[in-house]
Amino acid sequence: MTEGGGRRLDQPRSKGLAPPKIDADAFGRFSEGIARFLGTGRFLFFQTLLVIIWITLNIVAVKLRWDPYPFILLNLAFSTQAAYAAPLILLAQNRQADRDRVQAEEDRSRATSERAETEYLARELASLRTSIGELATRDFIRSELARLAGDEQESADDGRRRGGRNQPRSTG
Repeated sequence: MTEGGGRRLDQPRSKGLAPPKIDADAFGRFSEGIARFLGTGRFLFFQTLLVIIWITLNIVAVKLRWDPYPFILLNLAFSTQAAYAAPLILLAQNRQADRDRVQAEEDRSRATSERAETEYLARELASLRTSIGELATRDFIRSELARLAGDEQESADDGRRRGGRNQPRSTG
C-alpha cells in the first residue's frame, strides 16, 4: 500500500486466494504433541476400545449397522489416521533430529573449550611443579641451619681444644 491508501503499481496483483501463512514452529510443536500422544498406552487403550465397540455394534446391533460391508468404513478410518499420523510423526522426528544436531554441536564446542582449558591448566600445574622443585623447602632450610649450627659448634670446640686448656676462658 502507498501512503494514499492505493495499491502499489510496482508489484503484481495476486490472483485468487493467498496461501495461509503457517507458523512452522507452532505447527511443529503441535505435531510433536500428537506424535507423543500417539505413542502412549492411553491412545492405544482408547483406540482398542473404539475398535471393540465398533465391531460389536456392527455385528450385534443389526439396525445400527452403519458399515454394511465388512468393516470397510473402519478400515478407511484407520487409513485416514495413518495418512495424517505418519507425516506428523516424521515432522516431529525431524525437529528432534535438528535439536539433537544443535545439541551435539554445542557439546562438541564445549568439549573443545574444556579440553583447551584442561591443557592450559596442566601446563600451568607443570610449571608450578617445576618452580616449586627449585625452591628451598622448610625442611631443607631447617636441616641446613642445623648443619651450620653443628659446624659452628664443632669449630668452637676445635678452637678450644687447639687453643689449649691453659688459656683462660673469658667471662663476659
